[in-house]
Amino acid sequence: MADKSLIDRLAGLPQLSAIPRAELEWLTDHGNLVTREAGYVVAPKGKRIENLWILVSGRIAIHVDRGAGPRLVMEWRTGDVGGMLPYSRMKGPPGNNYLTEPSELLAIHEKHFPEMITLCPTFTALTVHLMLDRARSFNTSDLQDEKMISLGKLAAGLAHELNNPASATVRGAKLLLAGLAEADAASRELGAAGLTKTQIEAIEKTRAACAAIPVGTVLSALQQSDREDEISDWLDRHGADPAHASPLAGTAVTLEALDELAKVLSGETLGSALRWIATGCTTHSLALDIERAAGRIYDLVSAVKKFTFMDNLSGPESVDVEAGLRDTIRIITSKAKSKGASITLDIEPNLPRVQATGGELNQVWLNLIDNALDAIAESGNITISARAELDKVVVRVVDDGPGIPPEVMSRIYDPFFTTKPPGQGTGLGLDITRRLLRRYHGDIHIDSVPGRTECRVRLTREKPSQAGGGDSTTGGGDSTIGGENPTIRG
Repeated sequence: MADKSLIDRLAGLPQLSAIPRAELEWLTDHGNLVTREAGYVVAPKGKRIENLWILVSGRIAIHVDRGAGPRLVMEWRTGDVGGMLPYSRMKGPPGNNYLTEPSELLAIHEKHFPEMITLCPTFTALTVHLMLDRARSFNTSDLQDEKMISLGKLAAGLAHELNNPASATVRGAKLLLAGLAEADAASRELGAAGLTKTQIEAIEKTRAACAAIPVGTVLSALQQSDREDEISDWLDRHGADPAHASPLAGTAVTLEALDELAKVLSGETLGSALRWIATGCTTHSLALDIERAAGRIYDLVSAVKKFTFMDNLSGPESVDVEAGLRDTIRIITSKAKSKGASITLDIEPNLPRVQATGGELNQVWLNLIDNALDAIAESGNITISARAELDKVVVRVVDDGPGIPPEVMSRIYDPFFTTKPPGQGTGLGLDITRRLLRRYHGDIHIDSVPGRTECRVRLTREKPSQAGGGDSTTGGGDSTIGGENPTIRG
């Protein structure tokens, strides 16, 4: 027998106000009204839900932890409908559904759904709309979480790569400040020496060698030490400070050039000239070191900007696949170095462009290359290739890891499924990757056997009429990142 007071309460809820009273009567007849205290878990994480619930009063929340701590992704309030819905293929919630305050729920078991669909068409239509809204909300949440995880990987790699040039810049700047003070003192000392024109020309000629690199190949540590010893001996024989040997040895200054200088200068004047020349060599060398370190920082920041497409967030556009792959490899270089991994990039010359959102496409490359790095052993190998095949651009990421077991292969796209240790994987990467690719009519397929796993991404190539202008490819060719100090070659 229908509970009229419960029917009245349901009818008074704004969310159910359009539901015919006869349907509300059916719901109350086939439902079970339960009262629970705050903290009660209505639906445990991963366990299949069997009941549809109407929240007569109270509140339900679901928090999901995808590696960055629990985060509220959805909440149901008085009058909302949740749980298992007709036509839903939900296997289990990604987190516990629990009451955040004392609540009343009208629970209707899924065994009644066939009859409910027939006798309660208005309410069933409402649940279909709710199911679509719920799927959209979870998809948006999943994508946002995966973007944050990718951002974390990006930040970690960038911090590692920036540390060395940033430290070199700070160290070089401190030494340069000290060197400038020494250079000023040497300049004043030399200016007081009353030099002739011939002496000034000889000093300037010798100092000009500071701007030149040593002739020949790069010296080994032993060769450099021998050169410093030779210059130190020369300085000692001429009564000059042997401390000037180190800065002079790093330039193209020769013993013959020093002999020529000694012909027109001697004593304290020679010492002052050598001090001025040596300090000039030091400051010039430090300035070059700072320039190189700052240039490395600039290159890294530029790579990040291109990787994220910070300057263009308008939506799908003409995207250079090769440039995206190269930018992604630069971002993930630190992880490759830590494993001694070799990453080979093989791009077809004049590779066609594709229509996509550059930042999201780079997220796909980051997911696939990062997964490959996780899969391979120390000093493993990854090969990335890109080719035009018919109307598609096909990118392959191949690693020589142990492969994906057959019993796991069927689940690799399942949300939240991961074989990585707790805290190291969310199980969202491939699911997000597939969803992103589908936005641009692309797809992904994975083949795996022990020793070879291939992730194959197919994207629709841009038609000539879409390109709008000349060919702006980066030229193709092979490049390799490998060993303890991976660099891009070619």
